[in-house]
Amino acid sequence: MSALFSPVTLRDLTLRNRTVVAPMCQYSAQDGMANDWHLVHLGRFAIGGFGLVILEATGVTAEGRISYGDLGLWKDEQIAPLTRIVDFLHSQGAAAGIQLAHAGRKASTPVSWNNTANMSEAEKAAVGYEHWTPVAPSALAHSPSDASFQTPTALDDAGIKQLISDFVTAAKRADKAGFDTVEIHAAHGYLLNQFLSPLANKRTDQYGGSRENRMRLVLEITAAVRAVWPAEKPLLVRLSVSDWHPDGWQVEDSVALSRELKALGVDAIDCSSGGFDGAAINAVENYQVPFAKAVRDGADIPTMAVGLLGDYQGAEAILTNGEADFIALARGALDDPNWALHANHDLGATDYDLWPVQASRVSSRDRSLGLRSFSKA
Repeated sequence: MSALFSPVTLRDLTLRNRTVVAPMCQYSAQDGMANDWHLVHLGRFAIGGFGLVILEATGVTAEGRISYGDLGLWKDEQIAPLTRIVDFLHSQGAAAGIQLAHAGRKASTPVSWNNTANMSEAEKAAVGYEHWTPVAPSALAHSPSDASFQTPTALDDAGIKQLISDFVTAAKRADKAGFDTVEIHAAHGYLLNQFLSPLANKRTDQYGGSRENRMRLVLEITAAVRAVWPAEKPLLVRLSVSDWHPDGWQVEDSVALSRELKALGVDAIDCSSGGFDGAAINAVENYQVPFAKAVRDGADIPTMAVGLLGDYQGAEAILTNGEADFIALARGALDDPNWALHANHDLGATDYDLWPVQASRVSSRDRSLGLRSFSKA
């Protein structure tokens, strides 16, 4: 068995393999409610053999959404549509995760394919359009040159306390929906990443200034979520391991933070990067894998590699070389929802056990065409 398709256990959750679908915003919800698009979009990855499917950035508050089209978990009515998705993922052998998020100063941004500036009020209502003033650690816009980003309101002490409570209640709702894991989103220039990064955090109180202070909110939220998230279920955190900016958050900062997160009961770090205006990102194949290795080695915690992955043998090598423990795909999964099935065969599998029974004709086609050898009659 290849490393990529060997089972792995985090706490009481055993994944059938180490392939992960990373969170991908779909901007297709109204009032934060999941719908048929989300069911079909996510369900195809479970059918496609992935071990863990993580739902998109899901707002812990309505104002924490990136856009009015994001999923949410700020009210109980949002639980049932998510449970429907979780149940289907489970029925196909995949585990279900959800990313809990707050966009901070990058909230209330447009959905690119809805030209709301030219829409009537009725047309805006039909797509669930909403607009609000975002919050952030400091009253600084994400990009002064981009009008889609507003100048936010700086969070006060009461707002920070409420934010922690919002993450906690969202985690409780995620458990009620049946999710196997939650991922706290502290990456991509969104609110928790804004607190971490000196590019966005200009506070002078206990949440700003030193690295210890800038890490405080992420650690407080993590501790609060871990306290209510079932002990048998793993907790993940996504980090931008580097801001790709000389004045921003650096790899060594992420290693230090990951050590603290591990001590609080985090089970794996999803290693991404970037998210701030002015970042100089060299986005090439496997470009974020060194971040996963740095955190894995420096903090002694399992990591997910993500970012322009997709080569089957290359994914296997990342695991066997000890650079990461999981391979997470987003755009690669969109391009090929059956990526995990195809990778399994490319890495030597001759059975079709990972395929759904409804796809049995694929094996007969492959046998007829002599596409691979068969270990079973």
